[in-house]
Amino acid sequence: MTTPSSAMPDSSVDTERVVPTTLAATRPFYWSIRRELWEYRSIYLAPFAVAGVFLFGFFVSATRLPGRFGSLASLDKAQQHEALLRPYDFASGVVMLVSFLIGIYYSLDALYGERRDRSILFWKSLPVSDLTTVLSKAVVPLVIVPLFAFALTVILQFLMLLWSSMILVASGQAAGVLWSQVSLFEIWVTLLYHLVTVHLLWYAPIYGWLLLISAWARRAPFLWAVLPPLAIAALEKVLFNSAHFARFMAYRFGGPEAFAFPSKLKMDAMMALNPGRFLSAPGLWLGLVAAVLFLVAAARLRRYREPL
Repeated sequence: MTTPSSAMPDSSVDTERVVPTTLAATRPFYWSIRRELWEYRSIYLAPFAVAGVFLFGFFVSATRLPGRFGSLASLDKAQQHEALLRPYDFASGVVMLVSFLIGIYYSLDALYGERRDRSILFWKSLPVSDLTTVLSKAVVPLVIVPLFAFALTVILQFLMLLWSSMILVASGQAAGVLWSQVSLFEIWVTLLYHLVTVHLLWYAPIYGWLLLISAWARRAPFLWAVLPPLAIAALEKVLFNSAHFARFMAYRFGGPEAFAFPSKLKMDAMMALNPGRFLSAPGLWLGLVAAVLFLVAAARLRRYREPL
């Protein structure tokens, strides 16, 4: 007869088996991401440096804000809103552009670099699958870089608004008009929507293609990533006098009309967000399927690739 005291050790053993198994399934992925952040510090140092330079220039130019602020009284409300919002729009555009370039550079070097410096021999000796490694590298340009760009933009724009308010108050003018015209919450919601729809979902096949080339190329991965699309577009133009592939590439980099790209943040920017149209775009789902195929192929290539 089994007593309760004899049953207790079995249940504790089962618990000890389940918890380490769960942790073991996620720990390699977590530490693989931390490895990428440790090796590629330019992911956060480069945007931070660019934001610092931009913020310094804005601090200097903001000293002329009281004179410009008085001239805005002759404009209507929409024109005032656009004029006051222009530097914040430019700040978010600069940070996003730098982040996009960092994502391209990282994706091209992520799998190629470990073969070039022969560190792939060490990383393959660890109990981490090739798919886990490739997925951890894909998370960096798709998730980590956009999120860092968003957080950096939030801090940057808040400091810009705070400094502008201090300049206006010091000059004897009211800063309430500035705060009423510059709605940081709407700007941040629009920016976050743009980063999720464009940089995470729409650009997923682009980053997947770059990671595939990074796993395949033996040298000059940038040329192997760029030249084939250019050759296809040129060949189509010569043979058929058409530009369907070039328009397709422009569509992939530019995106469908459903995007609310925050390059011109209007007063009704929140109303312009249309996730329904974006999610119903066929190019979105076809691109995500292509991204999955590219990542799976990159994992297969990494399994058999040797150091350069």
